[in-house]
Amino acid sequence: MESSSVLKPRVSDLIAGDDARTTAAQSVLTLTRLAVSAPDLASGVTPTLEHLVTHTAAVGSAYFQVGGAQALTYQVRAAWGEMPQTPGMQHIAIHGLPSDTPLMRALEVSTQPLFFDDTSASPQTAGFPELGVASLAACPVCDAEGRLLGAFLMHTLAPHRWQAEEAALFSMVSGTIAGLAGRLAADEQTIQAREAALRALGLALEARDGETQGHTDRVTTLALRMGAALSWDPARLQALRWGAYLHDIGKIAIPDAVLLKPDKLSEAEWAVMRSHVEAGVRFATALGFLPTAALNVVADHHERWNGQGYPAGKMGDAISLEGRIFALCDVYDALTSERPYKTAWSTETALAEIRTQAGQHFDPDLAQVFIEMMAENRRHFV
Repeated sequence: MESSSVLKPRVSDLIAGDDARTTAAQSVLTLTRLAVSAPDLASGVTPTLEHLVTHTAAVGSAYFQVGGAQALTYQVRAAWGEMPQTPGMQHIAIHGLPSDTPLMRALEVSTQPLFFDDTSASPQTAGFPELGVASLAACPVCDAEGRLLGAFLMHTLAPHRWQAEEAALFSMVSGTIAGLAGRLAADEQTIQAREAALRALGLALEARDGETQGHTDRVTTLALRMGAALSWDPARLQALRWGAYLHDIGKIAIPDAVLLKPDKLSEAEWAVMRSHVEAGVRFATALGFLPTAALNVVADHHERWNGQGYPAGKMGDAISLEGRIFALCDVYDALTSERPYKTAWSTETALAEIRTQAGQHFDPDLAQVFIEMMAENRRHFV
């Protein structure tokens, strides 16, 4: 095969026989299913990288995606196998591949994978011999407008003539997953933008309500630790985190005269204060993209196990699991934080109060998980 040759993906180019074609097709289907169901980009493309290294002469494979200051570099987002241990490769692993690299320029105008049997023989792979990469295959990943978003690369450390079956496999597998990688990248950017916006909303409330400064990040961290202790998956943890950011967002609708009043609130003022839950649910629902688990945090974090909470007076398991978890985190942080009307409680005193309120304010089983989690944290740092 000539250097820089292009080959359309053909399953029949693998090994003759129906079994080989069926196996190849099943591999693509499996890798596609893994990419579609992956919680993030890295875990979505890593099985493909592993498959390429396992089924070709390549010793290493990586996925690069545009990123960095002013989108001038392609960052390593996932890698598998052996990488050259050269200073240049270590620099790329940390800082990324410059967008003006000849290979990336070539991929910008290529609609098909490129194959280079000897990187020292092609101007398009200038710089790769110095990195320790002797042969290379590269598949472009483009966005919906055709702009280069990233690339799948696989390599050897000694010159290698890419065989037709290897080229077909790389073209078929990376070409199929490339579209999904682009979608995952776009989804990731959307999620990151939403994440930043939701946290900013939570911090905006803190800027208005000085006594809770730092509260949002602290309770979010506690909630995520509880979720991890319960072995929640990444999607559920994300929903918990988003709900934590917005748990008190309804307080934006509470008048300053009530929210910032230094004295004890009247019964009428307490009614206004408690209305922040319904206001928060309306606000969070109006965003249109929050999962139910996130909305549960906003709606239920002031409910109590014994039915004496608000706004709905839910009791026991009628309270969402997210709301029961967050109630523990919210109260613990309130107890251990200094407020104008109280000093901060010690960790021991706060946990003793949570133990006392298990079965009253809090789900007793979750209260025990929380207490054990905090005890383990203290042992870790002693």
